[in-house]
Amino acid sequence: MEGGEEGVDNIVDSKDLQKQTKAFDKLTDRVEDRQLDSTRVQEAMASISASKEAGIQAARLRERELAAIKINAADVDIICNELELDKKLAERTLRQHKGDAVAAIRSLLH
Repeated sequence: MEGGEEGVDNIVDSKDLQKQTKAFDKLTDRVEDRQLDSTRVQEAMASISASKEAGIQAARLRERELAAIKINAADVDIICNELELDKKLAERTLRQHKGDAVAAIRSLLH
């Protein structure tokens, strides 16, 4: 009967071994998934950084374009006095509307 008991022990041991193997496989799969996820995170962060830098460059370019537009100082004074606005806001709005005081005032009133 001892031979029969060894067979049962071997079957139990092999079942335990299979369970341990499956558990180990699950553990290593999670580590691989985490490594893949960290790569994705790094790629996403690089993409966000590149898009942020592109946005900053676009804003700098826009500011240069606005600074190149000539505006009439009298228009700035009228907008500041009549709408009770800060001079910088009046200048920026005029520049955004390419010096057109009427369009700038309409924009500020809406």
